[in-house]
Amino acid sequence: MDGLRDVPAQWLSSGGIRKGIDTVCQESALSISISDGHELSFSLGITMRTPGCDEELVIGLLFSEGIINSSDQITELTIHNDKALAVIPNINQTNISQFLRRKSSTSSCGICGKESISNLLHIHGPKLSGNINISSSVINNCTDKLRKNQLLFEKSGGAHACGLFSLSGELLFSAEDIGRHNAMDKLVGKVLLSSKKAFLDSFILFSGRLSFELVHKARRAGIPVLIAIGAPSSLAIDIAIEHGLTLVGFTKNNNMTVYSGRGRISH
Repeated sequence: MDGLRDVPAQWLSSGGIRKGIDTVCQESALSISISDGHELSFSLGITMRTPGCDEELVIGLLFSEGIINSSDQITELTIHNDKALAVIPNINQTNISQFLRRKSSTSSCGICGKESISNLLHIHGPKLSGNINISSSVINNCTDKLRKNQLLFEKSGGAHACGLFSLSGELLFSAEDIGRHNAMDKLVGKVLLSSKKAFLDSFILFSGRLSFELVHKARRAGIPVLIAIGAPSSLAIDIAIEHGLTLVGFTKNNNMTVYSGRGRISH
């Protein structure tokens, strides 16, 4: 199965030592570059990801970071030897410079809080629906559906997952990766390649915790409700409140904690 690797391991317990082969989630580098097909080219750096769905990962990343607004803007996408090149005619150089500035600032810890993050991200996206209502019982059922679709996690125990669900609880798309932000980008890429309207009237469920990057990516896509099995960070809550997203954490065992946008969740 793509994204997995078998490695030798030893298991130590009170019963002694057992040797054998364990299955782990792969992690390797993917360098991403973009070009206008002529003179301009930019390196967007390297992301550490689980191989598989690399095309969706690149498209989702470019969309989430505001470099493209639809997959149709990419006229050619080649991925070979862990190197991806996307050809985007009429590249908006301002968007590229903003992305590089964000990447540089976050990598060097040049930010300190909500105000700095908000000014840095300049988050834009579709207007978030205020009429969405999701039953807590539907949400609880969706946690089981996502878990059953976590094939990489089932084999390795080392992958994050996210799923896009309809308001009635149907799993529309899902993605897994060793990095939660990569899983989100893969999910977004799948949606952009398959359905232009799937982000409408839907919500996203994460298998782990919520960081501010995931709130940023969801806001960009127009997703109004983010739900996680784990905890949200303080910045994730701050950005969600600022942009009117519903943020839910600790969703397990028929319980959940709502941190913002309670009006979209019915008990």
